[in-house]
Amino acid sequence: MIVLGIESTAHTFGVGIAEKKNGKGRIIANVKDSYRTMQGGIIPNELANHHIEICDSVIKEALEKASVNLSDIDAVAVSQGPGMGHALRIGMIAARTLAIKLNKPLIGVNHCVAHLEIGRLLTKAKDPVMLYASGANTQIIAFEGGRYRIFGETLDMGIGNFLDTLAREMSLGFPGGPKIDELAKKGKRYITTPYVIKGMDFGFGGILTHLKKKLREGHSKEDIAYSTQETVFAMLIEASERAMAHCQKKELLLGGGVACNRRLQEMAGTMCRERKSEFYVPENEFLVDNGAMIAWLGLVKYRSASAKGTKEEFSPERIAIRPYERTEEVEVYWRD
Repeated sequence: MIVLGIESTAHTFGVGIAEKKNGKGRIIANVKDSYRTMQGGIIPNELANHHIEICDSVIKEALEKASVNLSDIDAVAVSQGPGMGHALRIGMIAARTLAIKLNKPLIGVNHCVAHLEIGRLLTKAKDPVMLYASGANTQIIAFEGGRYRIFGETLDMGIGNFLDTLAREMSLGFPGGPKIDELAKKGKRYITTPYVIKGMDFGFGGILTHLKKKLREGHSKEDIAYSTQETVFAMLIEASERAMAHCQKKELLLGGGVACNRRLQEMAGTMCRERKSEFYVPENEFLVDNGAMIAWLGLVKYRSASAKGTKEEFSPERIAIRPYERTEEVEVYWRD
């Protein structure tokens, strides 16, 4: 079975193609194009225009990389949410058009759950706690009681949006996370920074206000970036460790674009070694938003639904965007 997946929850328009053959799943294409700015953040109408302009070329490139034709596609998958309405609509229009043209099923998938499932496919993780750190979403997730439950999450903004906003204050442009990371490597002095964690939840708004003040006071950007990463990543790892203890799980899986950060990976690895637990992180191209994870989850859902006779419908006319859908709202019928 071959499934084409379209991801468009935010700044990335991605197309992936997943295949399951002889009982083995694999990704045969993963192509994306991302909206960027030299200064400022995401402008929604410009973001939508970007996705419209490049969607055809990204789909074509993915098919070429996979060495398949549209006629070889058995189903189309699309990210329904959570995400930005302007971006989600473009992906849904493209996916629905393809499904209707090919007379194939259209499978709607949850973006957050897709990050989890691509991690389980590409690593040896079987039943991990996942630290999902991305732009708008920062959650600590584990599979319990037939669903992916959130055991800790941000109380205000996502870690990626926090880093992007701080970068904007420094006139670094978008996306800001990688630029903050580069500055942090040059930082030499830790600036005392609020540590905001409540149980297994955390917040970044107050920290951002504090760092803006430090920037106005003339502290170096390098020291501010260094202090930022050391503080907020420690918060995420502390909460993740608590979730592992609470759920009695021995695996930690990273997901989301911020998980590309090497310092966050180092902290996670150290914590897992001290707990005698396993640490897993996919390659960067599968951490950032990507079409491959949408294709893979679509394939898993469709095969499971067909085998178990679930009531979920895969009609192009019935699949719609869900900008505010939460992780725990998804029925995970493909896992026992």
